[in-house]
Amino acid sequence: MSQYKTEVILLTTRDWQEADRIITLLSRDYGKIVAMAYGVRRAKNHFAGTLQQFMHLDVVLAPGKNMDSIKQCDIKNPFKEVRENLDYMAYGALMLEMVNELCPERQVEPLIFDLLLSGITQLSRHNPRLVALAAAWQLLALSGFYPEYEKCISCGIELTENAYFSAKQGGGICPNCADESLLEFAVATRKFLNCLLHLDLSNPQPFTVTGLVLKQVEAILLTYVSVCLDKPLKSISFINQLSLL
Repeated sequence: MSQYKTEVILLTTRDWQEADRIITLLSRDYGKIVAMAYGVRRAKNHFAGTLQQFMHLDVVLAPGKNMDSIKQCDIKNPFKEVRENLDYMAYGALMLEMVNELCPERQVEPLIFDLLLSGITQLSRHNPRLVALAAAWQLLALSGFYPEYEKCISCGIELTENAYFSAKQGGGICPNCADESLLEFAVATRKFLNCLLHLDLSNPQPFTVTGLVLKQVEAILLTYVSVCLDKPLKSISFINQLSLL
């Protein structure tokens, strides 16, 4: 395979040896790609200011034996306003980490690419907490972790009253099947979750939410993600340090 060009969003960077970096990209055409950027940490390297988290890029890559390498890089959108604001960065980091954890390498995910791009774009235009929350739930759904929130995951009865949520079982639990260890899952919370799952992040419409409902949906999300990934998200520590949750 010869060199190839693709549109990407930069997810993570990791220093390698003295001057290189391992870069994780989400490509519209090829899915998640882990590539090497040789010499990028040298001061005069022309990629030095380009290969940063959140960057929306066109890149040219060359296939390698163990890892592809980045040969050319052009900026489509630097998202400077996101990278220079701690609140935007914190919530953006949550989206990037979830994509990185949920997407296998080289599995083409154009819907996830479009969702992530819309989410990063909206961080500086709307409440970043709500943008990240909507993106996180939609990422779970697109990755095959769609929660059941209309029927009891245990007995199948329709949930019409206040109920509970089981992260291990992946959905709502009616009061008759629930135990005291489960998270509360009120009617208003289910309606808000439905709103988030169907929100068009490329053109979000206004909505309102109470602080209690917002906290319930966040608590359910963080518990559910930890179960899906079998570990907590590192970006949550960054958000908590900024006292954003």
